[in-house]
Amino acid sequence: MSESINNREFRQKVLKEVINSLHAGKSVEDVKQQFEEAFQGVSATEISEAEAALIAEGLPVAEIQRLCDVHAAVFKGSIEEIHKTDDQTKIPGHPANTLIRENRVLEKIIEKEIKPWLSDPESVELAALKATLEKLNGLDIHYQKKENLFFPYMEQYGITAPPKVMWGVDDEIRDLLKEAKSILNQNGSELKAKIETLIDKVTEMIFKEENILLPMLLETLTQDEWKKIADESTEFGYLVDKVPEWKPSLEYQPAIKEEKKEAGVIVLPTGVLKTEELIYMLNTLPFDITFVDKEDVVKYFSEAADRVFPRTRSVIGRNVSNCHPPASVHIVEQLVADFKSGKKDQEDFWIKMMGKYILIRYYAVRNDKGEFLGVLEVTQDIKPIQEITGEKRLVSLEK
Repeated sequence: MSESINNREFRQKVLKEVINSLHAGKSVEDVKQQFEEAFQGVSATEISEAEAALIAEGLPVAEIQRLCDVHAAVFKGSIEEIHKTDDQTKIPGHPANTLIRENRVLEKIIEKEIKPWLSDPESVELAALKATLEKLNGLDIHYQKKENLFFPYMEQYGITAPPKVMWGVDDEIRDLLKEAKSILNQNGSELKAKIETLIDKVTEMIFKEENILLPMLLETLTQDEWKKIADESTEFGYLVDKVPEWKPSLEYQPAIKEEKKEAGVIVLPTGVLKTEELIYMLNTLPFDITFVDKEDVVKYFSEAADRVFPRTRSVIGRNVSNCHPPASVHIVEQLVADFKSGKKDQEDFWIKMMGKYILIRYYAVRNDKGEFLGVLEVTQDIKPIQEITGEKRLVSLEK
């Protein structure tokens, strides 16, 4: 037992040394041997536990993120023996199979359309390269499923470091793609370097998903949890066609079905509503609402037909800090702290995206005594409202 503890402490010490070396400017190749000697033959799960321990000690996630490339460089060619995925990855409709299929789509774009341009930029028209980069926008769908469906279950099992680190790298890739598209007309060495870095990062992420992330998930998640992920994946969409409905094997016993909702009533100070009435009344509102309680736990969100941001039921019970990318989580935590202290009661943000103008409003929820109960988020596309002109005093008549 003491030997095991000592080994864990030693490996955490090595991780710190490797991170410090990378921070000081050393390359992946410079630190690869030191990392390999300490972790060769160790499971990806144990590595993630060592990283989680360092994060618990206060080491920033951004520093742990530097290890991602080292992981991939050390374990390529050998990690399959450390963690083998099972036949679930071959079952059509299973989320593990869909993740792998989507990665093949991304690889095909890189191999067939981007690498030929890198080899001979003059052979590919800029318009064609632009169309290719637009295709890569699909990786955001792929990453959103991972961040909103896989990560919450990992957190429930105490696997916290890998999601935070991987989300940070996902955002790096998103930024690289955005930057490449913004300098597309330059068509020079800067554009080429940016796209080379982009496809390197995407390729490394594919490897990490299939050889580090998936083995952890397949070891940990129940069939019930996989089924919920499969059902909720439609909220985000797919990079592949014809994803069939996946059903657990006959050996799987627990029934997977929606819990029957009570047909009771909810008594409020200003009225009485049936549960069904309240559910659909909130879902009919022309904006999305989410409530996070005073313990920073997501307790509720409305399910409008046309949500601004995708959200799945796996978010319920998740700490709000884990629902945001590592790069922006400090903003969320500061905002919540200001609400709790009474420094603020409201904060607004607005962004333009996908032809919409999104207004995101946060409110501190307090009772009559002024006690903090939680945070209410209200999100709405205000572009149609801004476009309203003149007056309308009559009911529209159907033609």
